[in-house]
Amino acid sequence: MIDKYHILGIKIDAINHDILLKTFRHWINKREKKYVVLTGVHGIIEMQNDFKLKQINNNSDLTTPDGMPTVWIGKLKGYKHIEKVYAPDIMLNVFKDGVDKGYRHFFYGGKDGVAENLKNEIEKLFPGIKIVGTYCPPFRDITLEEEKDIVMQIEKSKADIVWVGLGCPKQENWVAHFRPLLTVPVLIGVGAGFDFLSGEKPLASNFLKNSGFEWFFRLLSDPKRLWPRYSRIVPKFIYLYLLELLRIRKYPKEDD
Repeated sequence: MIDKYHILGIKIDAINHDILLKTFRHWINKREKKYVVLTGVHGIIEMQNDFKLKQINNNSDLTTPDGMPTVWIGKLKGYKHIEKVYAPDIMLNVFKDGVDKGYRHFFYGGKDGVAENLKNEIEKLFPGIKIVGTYCPPFRDITLEEEKDIVMQIEKSKADIVWVGLGCPKQENWVAHFRPLLTVPVLIGVGAGFDFLSGEKPLASNFLKNSGFEWFFRLLSDPKRLWPRYSRIVPKFIYLYLLELLRIRKYPKEDD
């Protein structure tokens, strides 16, 4: 049983990369149908006003601490073993772990060509890896016919893991919607992981990644898109978490 804790009513599982790998191996070996959500400050704030997204997160089979603030809070709550478990690291670790096991991977999402570029880059890094399909969806709601085609393609590929790169909250809604329709053991939303590992966006160093300042590196890399987001969510998160820490406000959890 994996321990969990809550931040503003949002479930986070107290895990590290070793726990995640062991969990994925178990699910794939047993052919269990599961989905994974990566949650950091951005997702936590979005979920304050999006009850459906909160339900998807809190009902997930695994919610990873995707950011140093979620890790720090978890450690303050006594979970000393946890570490930042975010998209690029998850992907690289699972790709490496799965080569000799024959895991089959499907990439869904990204801009035109990104999933295919990601496939090419990962095949160079991990010779012998099985990437059995890619799909770039349109930038609109998909039709029922397109949905059937997506299900057919993924099922035909016999994938073990579908990596979904649509960003929050689209990818969370996608995995929740498609989970009952697919027999694939693992569905996981990895946001900008496609862009980082395909070379579309620069990847921060390990030092920055674990220092809590990766957000600043990303801001400098893409200020036009990220400044409005960070200027909104960071102050709001600090304010709301202080209310929770000081017990001024109680945030309902999935069981409340």
